[in-house]
Amino acid sequence: MRYLVIIEEGPTTYGARVPDLPGCIAAGETREEVLTLVREAIELHLEGLKQEGQPIPEPTSTSALVDVAAA
Repeated sequence: MRYLVIIEEGPTTYGARVPDLPGCIAAGETREEVLTLVREAIELHLEGLKQEGQPIPEPTSTSALVDVAAA
């Protein structure tokens, strides 16, 4: 499965969240670290859902970049 991951750069760290898996988040000092950690978080999240007998959400989120004129 392939899930959309939103990565945000903060003042000192990176954060990542998975829109199709509410509550599935990660934080790291670098972009590479946060991607590794969010991959692990997704795997743990899905495993937890399976253990609880919950359905695995299908990936449905998409993204797009939008160009706008500078204000």
